[in-house]
Amino acid sequence: MASLYIATLWALFQGISAAEPSSFRQQCLSFPKSLNIANATATESEFVAANTTLEFPNADASCSRPSQQVSTDLCRVTLQFATSPRSGIKVEVWLPEEWSGRFLSTGNGGLGGCIQYEDLDYASSLGFATVATNNGHDGTTGQSFLNNPDVIEDFAYRALHTGVVLGKDITKTFYGKPHTKSYYLGCSTGGRQGWKEVQSFPQDFDGVVAGAPAFSFNNLTSWSCHFLPLTGLPSADTFIPLDIWPTIHQDILDQCDELDGVKDGILESPDLCDYDPSGLLCGSGQSSDCLTAKQLQTLRSTYSPLTSIDGSLVYPRLQPGAELTGAPQTYFTGEPFGAADWFRYAIFNDSDWDPLTLKPEDYVLSSTLNHFNIETWEGDLSAFKNRGGKVLHYHGLVDGIISSDNSPRYYEHVSQTMNLSPAKLDDFYRYFRISGMAHCSGGPGAAFIGNQAHSVASLDPEENVLMAIVRWVEEGIAPDTILGTAYVNGTKDAGIDFKRRHCRWPTRNVYKGSGDPKDENNWQCVDI
Repeated sequence: MASLYIATLWALFQGISAAEPSSFRQQCLSFPKSLNIANATATESEFVAANTTLEFPNADASCSRPSQQVSTDLCRVTLQFATSPRSGIKVEVWLPEEWSGRFLSTGNGGLGGCIQYEDLDYASSLGFATVATNNGHDGTTGQSFLNNPDVIEDFAYRALHTGVVLGKDITKTFYGKPHTKSYYLGCSTGGRQGWKEVQSFPQDFDGVVAGAPAFSFNNLTSWSCHFLPLTGLPSADTFIPLDIWPTIHQDILDQCDELDGVKDGILESPDLCDYDPSGLLCGSGQSSDCLTAKQLQTLRSTYSPLTSIDGSLVYPRLQPGAELTGAPQTYFTGEPFGAADWFRYAIFNDSDWDPLTLKPEDYVLSSTLNHFNIETWEGDLSAFKNRGGKVLHYHGLVDGIISSDNSPRYYEHVSQTMNLSPAKLDDFYRYFRISGMAHCSGGPGAAFIGNQAHSVASLDPEENVLMAIVRWVEEGIAPDTILGTAYVNGTKDAGIDFKRRHCRWPTRNVYKGSGDPKDENNWQCVDI
């Protein structure tokens, strides 16, 4: 089906002709006249000057992106494209006047159909012709999946891949020549989308940056949705109040913080933390800063892998350390998590389904259905490797949304499937653990690594993952470490607090034992 779809798209573009030479502004304004894309409607273009604030009055409010300041002069091309008789995508292509010759696609987040305008601006400001789509639907819910597998197919793979095909041809037509190299940048669902491209459409990109990937998708949604039945509602005796999670976090640090050689509030290897919460059990007459026996069992289950009805692994545990970076506020509130919409609308096709009723048999059902192979867990990356593709995979180690324990699990899956040692995988696939990074950004660690515009400390490839993948693809210089930056109180204006070199798997970061631990040179990567 994929090959047929690519061929169809190619045929659609045979009617596209290059625009007549003119000033950049005039070329942009007249550009839609040069386009004749079958199944496309509402094709428009506008010249956007640097420092303009674009307003999106018709954007879905749940996307929380009512506007975007644009950093460079560009031509903004928008269109809608029908992917089937009952589904379609919204497409944005941002074409900078100062074009580097490079092409880039961004991704999405959650179950969302939200164009990430901030990523469009980040990449286009660096000279990339950049494309993004709404992933086949508008807004952050999965309601549009109900009774419409075509929309699910868009979400699983088709929206992104179609956007790439459209974006590349629009770029070629506009500039009058093809791109030189093609890149991808995404995190979370965007991380999964990047890996789907590597696995299923290896010809699309020369370099991929995929962060905190939501791959093993069906099992991830089972894991993220199982916390509600686990904790129960706030009135349940199994529920852990939100105000005790800082106490739990400190208990974890007391037991595991120095496993990397220094007590600094950051776990360099949370996978080594064998957390025992028994010390938090309430004593006689104690009622605060402690847990009842039932709450303690909830906590133990929280930090245990999720298993299926036959005892097999569904998904790894939540890594210790994420107690202040999103996990309690996301999963332990006694309210359904947004991914419950996957079960409600895609798995059960029942808008009345109650997330409290989720059970192990449902994990099996979701995994068995595996709509359009959304699992994104293929271990054979030979086609991508053989064409010279490079992939930079990263994951924050205090991610409170997607367990960082799942990323090395995929790395090992690829290693075993392809029968390649880490030294051989290094030729095209490198995975970096970012200590102290929350979900895609933020957290107490050196989390400014250039994966998003608001996480840029430098454009030096040593400190910026996007520039690192460009250098790897175009100069053959692979990243050995990623130098991250932490600012005082997470604010650039407050100045740099410290930097740290993040290690690639399978090594871990340890303090050398002397000198200021805030000096990145006093740490070293050692074998796991």
